[in-house]
Amino acid sequence: MGAGVTTMNQTATSDRSADVIAQLRAATQRLQSLEAQAPVISAAADLLVRCFRSGGKVIFCGNGGSAADSQHLAAEFMGRYLRDRAPLPSLALTVDTSALTAIGNDYGYEQVFSRQLRGIGRRGDVLVGISTSGNSGNVLHAFQVAREIGVATLAMTGEGGGKLAELGDLAIRVPSRQTNEIQEMHIVVGHMLCGYVEAEVC
Repeated sequence: MGAGVTTMNQTATSDRSADVIAQLRAATQRLQSLEAQAPVISAAADLLVRCFRSGGKVIFCGNGGSAADSQHLAAEFMGRYLRDRAPLPSLALTVDTSALTAIGNDYGYEQVFSRQLRGIGRRGDVLVGISTSGNSGNVLHAFQVAREIGVATLAMTGEGGGKLAELGDLAIRVPSRQTNEIQEMHIVVGHMLCGYVEAEVC
């Protein structure tokens, strides 16, 4: 490899390293801005603790990356987060492809979560809706059904909140309007909630 190519590669690596540092610093600033949501995050932890202590279950829903977050957080409760303990009843409405496709085909995509919730949701449960925009139609519909059947709701959105924040009993609005940044902070908040629940319930 010639000296010119080596120098170009070193320059590219140096430039990329500087960009990595800049992005990490920006992410740190966003997390610091999230401190403003501390009271509602604490209230959300209390809501989940009360739910599990009273024998209820926590149900998650979301689309795309938020569907993955739903499954991730439900698994933390059912399996383990930081320590061995009894499983905590939790599920994501995003995992049953037969139900999702049948309901979507027969009733419309906006009902893929709400119809499942109407079948399994009970008073004392908590529905966590994760939506970066706060305007996902199927999550909104699930929140409307939750209100009808007495299921408490926690919205996790971007800073705009959308319609979901208005519908939720609690709404955690992370400080960004950019999808990937919102998703990064959602999983940070989700892990915090798992930690508080595990410490106080188990």
